[in-house]
Amino acid sequence: MEQHASTRYGFVAQTFHWLTALLVLAAFIFGPGGSEQRVYLPARDFERQLHETLGLCVLALVLLRVLWRMVDTRPEPLPLPRWMELASKAVQAVLYLLLFAVPLTAIAGAWLEGHPLTLLAGVQIAPRLGLSHQTGVTIATVHTWLGDAILWIAGLHASAAIYHHLVLKDGVLVSMLPRWAWPRAAR
Repeated sequence: MEQHASTRYGFVAQTFHWLTALLVLAAFIFGPGGSEQRVYLPARDFERQLHETLGLCVLALVLLRVLWRMVDTRPEPLPLPRWMELASKAVQAVLYLLLFAVPLTAIAGAWLEGHPLTLLAGVQIAPRLGLSHQTGVTIATVHTWLGDAILWIAGLHASAAIYHHLVLKDGVLVSMLPRWAWPRAAR
């Protein structure tokens, strides 16, 4: 178990947090989007393969992150009004739910439509579900909605962290920042 100050998350937790954020953003940016016909166009192969690779990386990273949370020591929670504490826990729970749901709906949608997952370097993971094309299309649509939702919720999460830093000046943001990224006044 990593040792760290009681007001800060440890290096591993910070790495998981920021790497997850970067991978989710990159997967969103490189998502081919659109209809099944558009997504699976040969001209979109690289974009789709990158998106699918990033999505599986997010899923693997979140699994590791949850396992790490089970053994890691987190900082003491700051005293917050009850509504802020509840809102924080709700947003965190929704983000974790979405971090699992977004890649899992992508996998299920692709497989039900009859498409393998194709990762960078041409590695393919054949469908593991029976063909149910219309169900796959519906799940792929849900995947798109959840992908949009995770960015909105993550934006809310980031806005709250900035509010804590600039208005409340309570150290919430700094607790998740690597030391090199700390504002000078907090060093």
